[in-house]
Amino acid sequence: MSTKNPTHLTIRAAQALLKPFNCVDSKTVTSESEKAQIRQAVLLLAEHSDFQILGICADTAEQGLAALKTYSAALGYQPDLNLIPIDEPVYIKFNGNTGLCYLDSYTGKYRGVLVSCQSSFEGGINEMYGHLPIDLFENPE
Repeated sequence: MSTKNPTHLTIRAAQALLKPFNCVDSKTVTSESEKAQIRQAVLLLAEHSDFQILGICADTAEQGLAALKTYSAALGYQPDLNLIPIDEPVYIKFNGNTGLCYLDSYTGKYRGVLVSCQSSFEGGINEMYGHLPIDLFENPE
């Protein structure tokens, strides 16, 4: 997991930056600088939680698996990417604590990645953010 925080972002600021990604409303990310800020916020909150769970809603298995690969690498995980693809929109779930991962069909309207930060101690970060951009961790600056 990356521990870089070149913007010196605080936990409170990271949470505020990700608050518009509330799993219901779709926020559009329009610039590379906004993507960079969101990446830093995700990495900082992940660093201050025990593990993360990813939920990926994608148009294709290929797109979903690419997101799983880039997000999990950014968060310091190496999931088994040998999932059987299907020819329809998919939902992929990956649990960073157990390493369990599955792919299933998805009929919902949302697209993007849900990142659920999990802490086992009181006062820790236990929040979910999404739907974040599928390509958030592709070719980061």
